[in-house]
Amino acid sequence: MNTTVIRKKTRLNPWLRGLLLLSTAGSAQAEGFMKSDGLFEALTGTDVNETQFMESLGLTIGGWLEGGYTFNPDDPRDRFNGPVTFNDRDNEPLGNEAYLFFERSVNTEGDRWDFGGRADFLFGTDARFTQAAGLDDNIIGDDTFRFYKFAIPQLYVEAFAPYGNGVTVKLGHFYTIIGNEVVTAPGNFFYSHAYTMQYGEPFTHTGFLASYPLTNNISLNGGGVLGWDNFSKDPENLNFLGGVNWSSDDERTSLAVAIITGNVSEVEGTPDDPDNNRTMYSVVFNHDITDRLHYTFQHDLGIEQNAINNSKAAEWFGINQYLFFDINETLSTGLRFEWFRDDDGNRVFVNDLSGSASYFAVTAGLNWKPLKWVTFRPEVRYDWVDSDGFDAFDNNSDDDQFVVAGDLIIQF
Repeated sequence: MNTTVIRKKTRLNPWLRGLLLLSTAGSAQAEGFMKSDGLFEALTGTDVNETQFMESLGLTIGGWLEGGYTFNPDDPRDRFNGPVTFNDRDNEPLGNEAYLFFERSVNTEGDRWDFGGRADFLFGTDARFTQAAGLDDNIIGDDTFRFYKFAIPQLYVEAFAPYGNGVTVKLGHFYTIIGNEVVTAPGNFFYSHAYTMQYGEPFTHTGFLASYPLTNNISLNGGGVLGWDNFSKDPENLNFLGGVNWSSDDERTSLAVAIITGNVSEVEGTPDDPDNNRTMYSVVFNHDITDRLHYTFQHDLGIEQNAINNSKAAEWFGINQYLFFDINETLSTGLRFEWFRDDDGNRVFVNDLSGSASYFAVTAGLNWKPLKWVTFRPEVRYDWVDSDGFDAFDNNSDDDQFVVAGDLIIQF
């Protein structure tokens, strides 16, 4: 027997074993990186929410970073994309959302009382549009960080009471149930927002909201809140907020109807008037046409009694339609067509100018998720306005606009 060959094999085996171990470890690390739910878990291999400490408290922590860019070929002098908000700046990188939340969810399936709550913190350019009077607007001054603001969009306690089918009550400051699109970036398909969400709906409320599942398909909610986007200002103006949600047995179809009504005061352009009623409702219909093709229809209508010069009512309404197609598990495409009517020029202002107008927009975009915790959302959007002498785009010099935009969301 050739002992030289045997000795060589013996010397090589440890190296081969080492390379095999490194290869296996690298593959496991790469697989863990790909399957992680957030950036922290991908980098450390640890899910904070599954640690013994967090589970003992029943707490969940989460958040994300979102940044985007919008290219406007018109290159408006004021650097604003007209009435398009959130991604409102032309040819300027935006840090839209640095978002952090803490939550203790309540157990709504049990047969005993349970308590929880949630606190959300938002810093970025999106915070300008979601601030609540008497809270967020007092934290960072207008000139401190230019377009970057701070907001606490949610700060509430929650309780579950095992009466009937179970009653869940929120008390504090929370997001609205009105409409389809939301403030939180991961909750939307598109980077930009619809006019209805920007100008026709509230973002947050302060008060209480109770929810009750009437049947397996129907749930009711209702409560009292201090109007729109208000934390502590005008506490005498209590509004009703409520609605009904329905879903089919196979969960392929759903319908949500929500309404808010009550007095408001200190409306822009009017003196204080506690008898100034503002009422609006939204209807959102969702249907899965196939396992990959999804459709959403939304209709909003709002009216305010004495919004203009304290003597004339204002009305606004709109229709949005969305169509989404899942190409595969990581890539989806979407199309949005919207029409928003500001009937009295009281909702949409561009450079302090407004007018009775209909706003239209068509948006087409992609959602690409190369990882569970990374989302890239490019889009193209075309807007135009039909009005009586009011130009909303290119520094109030044009009646239409085309932009290309996109953002990146990294969840941690």
